[in-house]
Amino acid sequence: MDIIPAIDLLNGSCVRLYQGNYEQVETFSCDPVIVAQRWVHEGAQRLHIVDLDGAKAGYPVNLSVIGSIVKTLKSQSGSVEIQVGGGLRDRASVAALFDLGVHQVIIGTAAVENPDFVRQLCGEFPGKILVGIDARDGKVATRGWVKTSAVFASDLAEAMAQIGVSGIIYTDIQRDGTLEGVNQDALRKLVHVLSIPVIASGGVGSTSDLLSLLTLEPLGVTGVIVGRALYTGDVIFQEALRAIGSGRWQDVPPEMVSSSFA
Repeated sequence: MDIIPAIDLLNGSCVRLYQGNYEQVETFSCDPVIVAQRWVHEGAQRLHIVDLDGAKAGYPVNLSVIGSIVKTLKSQSGSVEIQVGGGLRDRASVAALFDLGVHQVIIGTAAVENPDFVRQLCGEFPGKILVGIDARDGKVATRGWVKTSAVFASDLAEAMAQIGVSGIIYTDIQRDGTLEGVNQDALRKLVHVLSIPVIASGGVGSTSDLLSLLTLEPLGVTGVIVGRALYTGDVIFQEALRAIGSGRWQDVPPEMVSSSFA
């Protein structure tokens, strides 16, 4: 199971929101490139980047920052995969990210509002389209989590699997940023109706939370995104990699390792 560090971008900085609330934001670094380098140096094989400004605006806002991250990591470690979401609601926005060198894009709002668009992307960019399903009380939230639709997460996931997306990123909004643990009941229900990979997100607060997800790996949970817990030091990335037995364990210069960003 992959442990995937999250880098959420707001006004060019690396931040974390509490339950998706833009009014409850904590800034951890004003230099997301350095943050990305840190996680890669500590063993990350994939990074999860969300353009929070873009999610609200409906189009990518932090392209220059994302481009800097991709360029820097490519020159240092070409094997790291980068997946990006936030405001991707037209082909031009998706193509712009691929032009920067991003490996996969994450479609959120458009999956609910324009499924034909997602179908077209899957045909044009096979293997590169993920759908982010952000749920509040089982229903899908859209437009930067500001609106809650009438669509059930499981129904959307099944529909997206049928049109060819490569995987689902499932986030329980009420757990996101809380460090209270992942909603395993919701995840279990989701993987039972899917035959494509699912990446869990929202609520990881300890290495124990990560270990508890291993029971879902045989059912299709192939990765887990960790955000706030990495930045506060509640999860030490290298220790988590060792515990899960994923990633590439390596010796890391001491200056690259610390317990938190505080």
